[in-house]
Amino acid sequence: MLSIRPRLALIAASLLLAFGAQAQNAAGVRAEKNISLELANQLASATVAACAASGYAVTATVVDRAGGVRAMQRADNAGPHTVQAAERKAYTSASAKAPTKTMLENSQKNPGAATLGDIPGFLLLGGGLPIKAGNEVIGAIGVGGAPGGHLDEQCAQTALDKFKAELG
Repeated sequence: MLSIRPRLALIAASLLLAFGAQAQNAAGVRAEKNISLELANQLASATVAACAASGYAVTATVVDRAGGVRAMQRADNAGPHTVQAAERKAYTSASAKAPTKTMLENSQKNPGAATLGDIPGFLLLGGGLPIKAGNEVIGAIGVGGAPGGHLDEQCAQTALDKFKAELG
């Protein structure tokens, strides 16, 4: 039978191993910010409203940080093609963590980036903007249907400006 000292040493060693394993597992887990469904819906609605105020019938899609659709709104009279265009712009922006207009310009100027548009799901047209909480991209908005990608982008930027306080 073990005396008290060896038993305490055994218990202490067991605790150290248990806490060490726990700390090791925690180091392999990442905590990431992501867009909520509520905010995604609010941003999609505000984007469609911003475009409607300028007379444009658009679709706005909001994706999470991984490019998965969180919310989509299609205005009355928005063309059927706008649904896919908005989703692909949002996916492209979230994936690259950059505005799609910037990506388009870079692909036109840089031969090494010319084939970015060949990536499945990418659409290099203006109208996709990343959604940031501080400096971290938590999603993206894609807009399709205004008469030009720069106008799609303006509607998304108007919505983002409206929720600036919530995004930090």
